[in-house]
Amino acid sequence: MVSAASSSLPHRGSSSSLGLGDCLKGFPCFHRHGPKLGVYQSVNIINPEDAATLFKSEGNYPERLMVPPWTAYRDFRNKPYGVLLKKGEAWHSDRLILNKEVLSLQVIDCFVPLLNEVSEDFVKRVQVQIKKSGRGRWTADFTNELFRFALESMCNILYGARLGLLQDLIDPEAQNFIDAVTLMFQTTSPMLYIPPSVLCRINSKTWRDHVQSWDVIFRHADKCIQNIYRELRLDRKSTKEYTGILSSLLVQDKLPIDDIKANVTEMMAGGVDTTSMTLQWAMFELARTPVVQEQLRAEIFAARQAAQGNMLKMLKALRLLKAVIKETLRLHPVAVTVQRYTTQEIILQDYFIPAKTLVQVGVYAMGRDPKFFTKPELFDPSRWLKMDSTYFRGLGFGFGLRQCLGRRIAELEMQLFLIHMLENFKIETKRGVDIGTKCELILIPDKPICLTLRALDSQP
Repeated sequence: MVSAASSSLPHRGSSSSLGLGDCLKGFPCFHRHGPKLGVYQSVNIINPEDAATLFKSEGNYPERLMVPPWTAYRDFRNKPYGVLLKKGEAWHSDRLILNKEVLSLQVIDCFVPLLNEVSEDFVKRVQVQIKKSGRGRWTADFTNELFRFALESMCNILYGARLGLLQDLIDPEAQNFIDAVTLMFQTTSPMLYIPPSVLCRINSKTWRDHVQSWDVIFRHADKCIQNIYRELRLDRKSTKEYTGILSSLLVQDKLPIDDIKANVTEMMAGGVDTTSMTLQWAMFELARTPVVQEQLRAEIFAARQAAQGNMLKMLKALRLLKAVIKETLRLHPVAVTVQRYTTQEIILQDYFIPAKTLVQVGVYAMGRDPKFFTKPELFDPSRWLKMDSTYFRGLGFGFGLRQCLGRRIAELEMQLFLIHMLENFKIETKRGVDIGTKCELILIPDKPICLTLRALDSQP
């Protein structure tokens, strides 16, 4: 399917489509009427073959939709952009450096111990809460718990430091940081409707809160950089022990400190809500499909025994676990679409798409279309193990040069979390509960998801 649409930013791909004959013959309406407040023009596609054509022609400097409130803050405070917001050669040179530190397969070995210890601590927290309940189970909306877990994991990877977010009593400074991250996301969504420049000009509360939240986030990054830089100068950190992405970047000295700070701050901001929300959906779907949960648990136990303590070997053997994450992202992608601006003229299904046109791949729509997935409403991770081809069907992390920078971190974080949770607990939920989806910058449940965690050796 190819359609041209004028879309409000927070509802990417969900607005009404304009006629193809009106919009695709040279795209006159894309330029005739001038700028519009809070909207943009795009071509929307959902066919995997079309997505392949788009991404394979993205060029050396691919561009996607930016986040206007985030760029507005940096311009307002005169702070540098990271790779999430940069374009062109500036983006490309930084991205090549960061890929080696964040995306390369070699660095996965370094991530495992840091992420594993956070997952183990989360298990201990659950065990304490189950004991406190006196009922052999812990029933809750885990939104905040998973947010804290994801933030603790990300900070340990980036800064090589724990914030203590899995404790009952959180340090006030750490809580201030959590509140700032939450407020930053909350104030981002309204400014996708109304240009940040307008809200800045009238000094609206939304704009003030957004600036305040980013100020706190950047101050936290400043403090982490100062602490690590001081320890490096005093030679307190062992050069043989991996102590986080920030330390590695500082030691290499290939990026200016301000650029390093901008990039690690963006990775932190973009890798918390997204990962925690995917984990929440994964737990919900596993709770609703106990057969799949038991199959995955059996795979984990078998892989653990065969690996004999080698976590990397164990991870490589867990095919169903990786399929569970893919299936979760098919049904519940973080974003509605993946976008690219065309760098050259392309033809999709006999329609001519000019260069510099915004094209959006509807990953949410694709994942629920029976043309591409049999019985798409069913949570069936095994489909990823049986399909003849998954060609451009799994785009949860984007594709190509501009795919999600934190992909390896997110995948590993979610895999380790689910391993430890399923080795220790049964995940349950009430039968017949229907949870919808709403869009607030990312896709989230339209109502709280209530889950129950029960120790494996306990009786229901």
